[in-house]
Amino acid sequence: MSNKSGVALLFSNTATPEHERQTFQAIGTRIARLLGLPYQGIFAATPSAALPYFIPSDTLVGAANYRQLAIHSENDFFGGLVAQPFMSTKAISHPLYSSATARPEGWTDRFHTMAADAVLPGYTAFGIQDALAAGAAMLRAGPIRLKPVLARAGKGQSVITSRAELKAFMDQIDESELAIWGLVLEENLTDVITYSVGQVRLCGVVASYCGTQRLTRDNAGQLVYGGSDLRVVRGDYPALQELSLSTAFKLAVARAQQYERAALETLPGIVLSRRNYDVAEGTNQRGERVTGVLEQSWRIGGASSAEVLAIELLTADESLAQVQTSTLEIYGKDAEPPAGATVVYSGEDSEVGYLTKCVKANHDS
Repeated sequence: MSNKSGVALLFSNTATPEHERQTFQAIGTRIARLLGLPYQGIFAATPSAALPYFIPSDTLVGAANYRQLAIHSENDFFGGLVAQPFMSTKAISHPLYSSATARPEGWTDRFHTMAADAVLPGYTAFGIQDALAAGAAMLRAGPIRLKPVLARAGKGQSVITSRAELKAFMDQIDESELAIWGLVLEENLTDVITYSVGQVRLCGVVASYCGTQRLTRDNAGQLVYGGSDLRVVRGDYPALQELSLSTAFKLAVARAQQYERAALETLPGIVLSRRNYDVAEGTNQRGERVTGVLEQSWRIGGASSAEVLAIELLTADESLAQVQTSTLEIYGKDAEPPAGATVVYSGEDSEVGYLTKCVKANHDS
């Protein structure tokens, strides 16, 4: 990292809530310490020849857009770089419907051939009529879940049970946004458990993990993401499979690996230093328990505080083969962080209200 001037945040044009900005800053200072570089805050271009190691707020799109920032490999940034906008979202998880007419530049059917067994039944649509046709076909088998791909933490999703509900949903869609980013239509599951599987490549360390997500009530009483509990191993994904994992965990890891292999082999120009996959286990309309990758996150995310803490622990003690870390998100002014937790953010956010975010190591591994 001697060729890097420091560590800097790189925010996209998308509005980033204050609680996320402050969380990114806290993670940025920790990554800077790991790399032995100064933390520089939000990136501001200067005539200096040296450029920082970047922490982008979103997956980067288009290699040509970042050449002048010297972002070429996984050693240059914390996150992911893809060729087209739709590749950065859950839109890649499903194929187009057979009669679809809207097909974005760079779309590849080969990804879905390779990843088909790793995901739930569903389609992605980039046009209103394509979505209506795909949705009508899926509704014959039961309720479907509609997922606007730019929404985060499960927000903005709707469960649809009829064509009338489908049309009403599509009437609210911005067609120009749909054409760029797409909409996911997916088989709806009940009694869902969401697993997190991922990998971070940072400071010369490859760390892979699996874990579960927790839900909590936000200040409006809605169920939202409440944190992750991770089991992190030193090494690539096979090191995870060597652990004494449950059958469900082993399947979740295998599904994530299959999904990632498909992405790396079929999406041109993809570069990933932070990889996270939400894998759902739930009951389908036929009463079967099924498991599939819901989406990928190739950007700094909700579990990143726990990921970076794990790298810190593995770097500090090379004898460690695995660690357990957690993130917690607690809403309300009366929130009490658990013993041993480090507060990453605590305050009144203009979008979500009072929120406290923590990270902690679990020493019972």
